[in-house]
Amino acid sequence: MIPRGVSVTDFAAKIGKSPTDVIKMLMRLGEMKTITQSLSDDEVEVLAGEFDVPVRIVSVADDLSVAPEDEAPGASEEVEDAALETRPPVVTVMGHVDHGKSSILQQFRKKEMLSLEAGGITQAIGAYQVHGKDGTTTTFIDTPGHEAFTQMRARGAQVTDVAILVVAADDGVQPQTVEALDHAKAAKVPVLVAVNKIDRPEADPTRVRQQLSELGLTPDEWGGDTVFVDVSAKAGTNLDVLLDMVHLVAEMQNLKANPNVPARGHVIEAHLDRGRGPVATLIVQKGTLRPGQAVVCGPAWARVRTMLDENGKQVPKAGPSQPVQVSGWSRLPEAGDEFFAVKDEREAKRIAQERETLQRAADFVAGAKPATLEDLLFKTRTGDVPELRVILKADTQGSLEALTESLTKMHRANLRLNILRRGVGAIGESDVTLAQASDAIVVGFGVRPDAGARQLAEREGVDVRTYQVIYQLLDDISQALRGLLAPEEREFVLGSAQVRATFRIPRAVVAGCYVTEGKIVRGARARLLREGAVVYTGRIDTLKRFKDDVREVAAGFECGMTLDDFNDIKEGDVIEAFEVRELPRD
Repeated sequence: MIPRGVSVTDFAAKIGKSPTDVIKMLMRLGEMKTITQSLSDDEVEVLAGEFDVPVRIVSVADDLSVAPEDEAPGASEEVEDAALETRPPVVTVMGHVDHGKSSILQQFRKKEMLSLEAGGITQAIGAYQVHGKDGTTTTFIDTPGHEAFTQMRARGAQVTDVAILVVAADDGVQPQTVEALDHAKAAKVPVLVAVNKIDRPEADPTRVRQQLSELGLTPDEWGGDTVFVDVSAKAGTNLDVLLDMVHLVAEMQNLKANPNVPARGHVIEAHLDRGRGPVATLIVQKGTLRPGQAVVCGPAWARVRTMLDENGKQVPKAGPSQPVQVSGWSRLPEAGDEFFAVKDEREAKRIAQERETLQRAADFVAGAKPATLEDLLFKTRTGDVPELRVILKADTQGSLEALTESLTKMHRANLRLNILRRGVGAIGESDVTLAQASDAIVVGFGVRPDAGARQLAEREGVDVRTYQVIYQLLDDISQALRGLLAPEEREFVLGSAQVRATFRIPRAVVAGCYVTEGKIVRGARARLLREGAVVYTGRIDTLKRFKDDVREVAAGFECGMTLDDFNDIKEGDVIEAFEVRELPRD
């Protein structure tokens, strides 16, 4: 595994060659590098092919070489059955927006969750534990349903044991239903279907089964291997059955983990808290995490200061499958990255610093990619290409990632959207200052400008927009982009006339014409065609019917006309009248 942004020296060591051999190969390929310079992904792949070494390029967070000195992640495998203990299943709730995912969880937790969500849709990933009457514990991950949060849904599927696919019985399979199913299949997670809203008059659970069977989920009552449960989150119907089925599916997987090894798991969400600083929601997958321990996640490290459950209560320890909110981070960790516990703070700092150095090198290489022909052509046109510059701030790392992904897709051939800065936390004065200096707008999702930033924006006339619902933000940015475009000019032919005679008068030639189609309009733009070739483009100066000046002449009538500043008119010519209209861009 080769970390992104690897130096020539480190690459040579990983493939068992000397730096001199690597530099010689680069020179043969037309590249000049020193032993300390970083290699791009393309250069790594080409070199690997030349040396016949199979490689896989990984991010800094996935690079296992930058790991504890005494124990790399993955070294503590549970080899003794006696040390393994049954752990609660981690369940991901997936599905289309407004199909009832949060409502089902709300029923499980007996707590108002949906009312806290702006617009009635879940917009940040959350993890919760539900304790059953029979002593069972289930960890739920509630993933957002809006299509912009594709990567957040995929991240949820990475750490889950069972996926509940929620489909509304009155709405059926929708695009995000298919999307969620694809993520679950990619993660090789067993899927259990909850057919929700069966209490509605228009509900049709059979249609849902038919639609999903076409996607490869055949109901068990039809001879397939997928469990379907008809539920109503509103009425609480069959939710106990759904939970029982989750544990039945989980039991078949024989979920076990060793709680006595150093803790490892994944970051589900991360955000900046005004009082506590960087805070991350973790799900422990192996081992036990305790306050005071040192952990590393990508280039971030932490000495666990506080550890809270989903209800905001302090917990003394977190075992396998338990979600906790941890503070004490040196910087905001990336949502989706793996974390692992180390022996002390010194070790955590060492690993984080090494990873940060690698991350900086990777970012430099990514920003210094060789220009392609398309890049060069694009750069030559940038003077004519309108650009919308954006400073983007969000409440959580997951939201920021999803918004960046969606906004990046808005790039078009004839305009650009340039995200100058993005980050997590409140909109500050530095954001407004940058926007003012670069003629940008500030967009906040789930965050507000502080008092100083608000006053500065008002004083400098900087446009600061804040949103609570993602599709409103995307719609506004899309409309702003369309507004940057010059209107499209489109030509519409009004009519044409054939020249049947010409008459000379002082300073002009009058064309006696017969209008063959449409209409000829005085003052309209016109072109004169001779044997199919355009001889003149200009305007119709005068238009007469007999001796009267007229505004227009329709098809089937004769007329006389003169063209503005053009007298070379001959019999048999065709005069075509047209207009150019400005249409808004799509």
